[in-house]
Amino acid sequence: MNAIVTTLIAYQVLLLGIGWWASRRNQDCEDYYLGGRQLGGVVAALSASASSSSAWSLLGVSGAAFAWGLPAIWLIPATLSGFIINWCWIAPRLRRQSRESGAVTLTEFLAGPRGDPARKPILWLGSIVILFSFSFYVASQFQAAGTTFAAVLEIPQSVAILVGAGVVLAYVWLGGFWAASLTDSLQGLLMALCALVLPILAVSAIGGIDPLLAALASGGTSESGLWTGQASAAAAIGFVVGLFGIGLGYPGQPHVVNRFMAAEDEAAIRRGRVVAIAWAVVIYCGMVLLGWCGRILLESLGDGEQLLFVLAGLLLPGVLAGVMVSAILSAIMSTADSQLLVAASSASHDLSDGHPNEPESLRRARWVVIGVGALAIALAVFFPEKIFTRVLFAWQALAASFGPLLMVTLWRGPVLPAWRVAALCTGFVLTVALSWTTETPGDWLERYLPMTLALALAWLGSRPQTQDS
Repeated sequence: MNAIVTTLIAYQVLLLGIGWWASRRNQDCEDYYLGGRQLGGVVAALSASASSSSAWSLLGVSGAAFAWGLPAIWLIPATLSGFIINWCWIAPRLRRQSRESGAVTLTEFLAGPRGDPARKPILWLGSIVILFSFSFYVASQFQAAGTTFAAVLEIPQSVAILVGAGVVLAYVWLGGFWAASLTDSLQGLLMALCALVLPILAVSAIGGIDPLLAALASGGTSESGLWTGQASAAAAIGFVVGLFGIGLGYPGQPHVVNRFMAAEDEAAIRRGRVVAIAWAVVIYCGMVLLGWCGRILLESLGDGEQLLFVLAGLLLPGVLAGVMVSAILSAIMSTADSQLLVAASSASHDLSDGHPNEPESLRRARWVVIGVGALAIALAVFFPEKIFTRVLFAWQALAASFGPLLMVTLWRGPVLPAWRVAALCTGFVLTVALSWTTETPGDWLERYLPMTLALALAWLGSRPQTQDS
């Protein structure tokens, strides 16, 4: 345990050091929010991937595989589809068009140029959606960080949440986009190492693939029940289709697509595409496999979302276990830091109508980081929720709000002002309303209805471009 604690502390000090170094690169708000649009392909890929794959990707996916058994296999193509959509179709277009428009944030890109009647409503509505959704999303990350710190340091959960949140807030406050991107790249590598090493050790611990396959085969009473956990064919289709809604939500995540806006050139996008998709294969296949092994190794484990942490302690010596625990925290921090940064850009840059060089803007952005962080801490301490559930809610709210409008804008052309506002509002409000009526993560209605209606509104209000962009 001492080795784990020492490794963990050293890792946190390294993150703070990166934040201090990055603070010297911030000359204005474009530096703080987009790193001067000079992000290389590998850093863009690793940081975008780590940002999109939060505590949910390690703790949530392995926990879901532990609880669901074989049906969790659908999480792999569902999430990979999102990486493919983002890197093959969204990234090149968004990088090019955002540079042409001079937009610093996703909301500003969708709001249109100054003088556009929808610019101010979109900037305000987008900021509200982002601040609301990220409050819950960041809370889930802080809660997961607190759980890990509490287990390792043997301190109360509330104190542990403050420790984990404090480190994230400190380096984002100091370094902005550069700190978030560099730390996310480091964290992405640690996450990949974890997803490679631990599943291999877990399969070895249960005696190989054959016992695993036998255990999975005993998970259902019928063919459809075995593969989806559902009693009827209709429910099985709904389950699978609903999970693929997770992948369709990737284009609407502001903390992910801002890496595309920051990429230095088209070559960086092409390099990043290969790295990001390979990374996703390693992460999600590894976590699903680990969850399945956990059903054999830790059958009586009460909370599946603690599986990764428990297996790291069982299968690895002290220092390596510390590295794996750091990987867990990497998944948490890599998402929380990017989301805090986007929240800051939304409340500071967007609400000031996109004046990046205002003297007070950078200072205001840093205070927004603290404000959103404080609200997320309060939610994590006083209103704890399952990581998987809370992340899916916030993910879907962002996806339905921004994704359809972004896709139509990039492919078909500008959307008329009233239709733009209607699409954003419909996606967000309907997602929140449906979240009160459904309880099953992956419910097809909650995943698809808001996005479909928002897409239809954006499409109907779009003006086809006269030339290929």
